[in-house]
Order: sequence, then C-alpha cells, then structure tokens
Amino acid sequence: MAAFWRRKAQRLARADGSRKGALDPGAAAVVRLLNGRAPFCTTSSCSGRLVLAQGGGAAGAGGCGIHKQNCTWLMVAHGTCPKEEMAALEKATGDVVLKFEPFVLHVLCEELRDAQLLVKLRRAAAGPGGFTPPVKHSVAVDSGFRNSGITVGKGGKIMMAVRSTHCLEVPLSHKGKLMVSEEYIEFLIHVANQKMEENIRRIDRFHRSLELALKPAAGASSPPPGQAETHRPVYRRRRKRRAEPERDAHAAPEGPGEEPEPESDTESSLGIFADMTI
Repeated sequence: MAAFWRRKAQRLARADGSRKGALDPGAAAVVRLLNGRAPFCTTSSCSGRLVLAQGGGAAGAGGCGIHKQNCTWLMVAHGTCPKEEMAALEKATGDVVLKFEPFVLHVLCEELRDAQLLVKLRRAAAGPGGFTPPVKHSVAVDSGFRNSGITVGKGGKIMMAVRSTHCLEVPLSHKGKLMVSEEYIEFLIHVANQKMEENIRRIDRFHRSLELALKPAAGASSPPPGQAETHRPVYRRRRKRRAEPERDAHAAPEGPGEEPEPESDTESSLGIFADMTI
C-alpha cells in the first residue's frame, strides 16, 4: 500500500518529537525490532515512568520541573526511583500526584492481518501427522498488556496499540501543603517501584514474543519436512476407492503409523474454518 509506505518514510525521517529527544532505553529494542520489519512503523512509545505531577493554576508558579499538558513534572524517572527523589515535593505550590504510567506503544501497520499478528493471532507448532491447528495467541495480552487493541481510521490507516491498566495515581499535596506522612510516601515509592519492575518484565516478555511471532510464517504454518507427505496418501487412496470400488475391497488395512481418515479430514476442515473466523 503506497499510503503506508509514504507514512512510514515520513515518520522514520522525522526527528524525535519527545521532550527527551530520544528513545527510552527500555523501549528501544522493541521499537527497532518493529521498525526493521517492512509492514510496521512505530509512531510513539514510552517504556514506563514514575512522575510527580503538579496541576492546576499554580503549575508553573515556581518555573521548575517539566511542563506538559497544563501540568508540571516535578520529578520523572523511567526506572525504579529511590525515595530521595521525592525531595522534589518541596517545590510543590499546587496539587501534586504521584503517578506510575506503564509501557505504551503505538504501531502503524500495513494491513489488518499484520496488526492481528501482533495482537491476537499466531499458529501453533505442527502436531502429529503434520496437522497445524490454528490457535488464538495474543503477543501483547499474554505479555501482560491487557488493554491492547487495533483501530482502523479514515483512509484505512491501521494502528495497533500496546497498553496496560497496570497504573497508579495517588494525590500527595493540596495547594502546596503535603497531605500525607513521610511513612506513607515511603510505602508508595515501594509499591510504585514494584509496578515498575513488573513493567520491565512485561516489556521483556513482549520483546521475546515478538521475535517469535515475526519469524517467517512458513516456519509456523507449514508441517515439518519429515511430515510433509503424511496426508497425501490419504487423498490418493480416496480417489482410487471412488474409481475402483472392487479393488478397494481387497486393499490392505492402514498401517499403524497412519491416522484414520475421518479424524484427519475433520481436523483439517475445522482448522480451515477456525482460521477463517478468527
């Protein structure tokens, strides 16, 4: 699709628009893996962060922190945060909340099936007899990002989003006055760091699952070379039986290594039907 390739070329040629001006190290491997594949282009990402965010009319009063969407970031960390970082609360002049925001990724996809590959479809390995049953497999959801999904916009623009509900948001101060104890702040930092550690594990699982899902499809859907001929004698026998009923009456019974014909045919039909409906 020409429109997709045009969008991908424009996106990859564009300078990083984030305030940081570079990829988060925790998301870099996933982003590069996807951008290195023809049908994918990442449009935004964040590896996850801990933020002390101050909002309201007093947000910019002290001229400190990072300003974004009518709020001020008094502290930002893209990894676990030592409790000493909470000293940034001393700068508070308004309402401050502690936030943990998990990994998020948006991917522009060439076709719907490309987005489905990342979100919910993958074939199982070939089983006995070379039969490969289709199974629902969610690369994103099974990695812990259960709020992931696909949207199709105007002009056929297909976006896949990796998201999670693994969040935290707790108010700490009001109008510059701290409303909680130091002990409670230490507890919150402990909980937030646990969430960040789990977030890092989920990113790692997602990256490893992506590497498997993006391997050549032939390796997943085709039966192994040693089993490639298993079904062919079945269909040859059927044709012979229809053409030569008398000869078939004296045919030798199936060998122990061959699957019964009805089961083989039923499984193949169900597999095709499931594959079409997923």
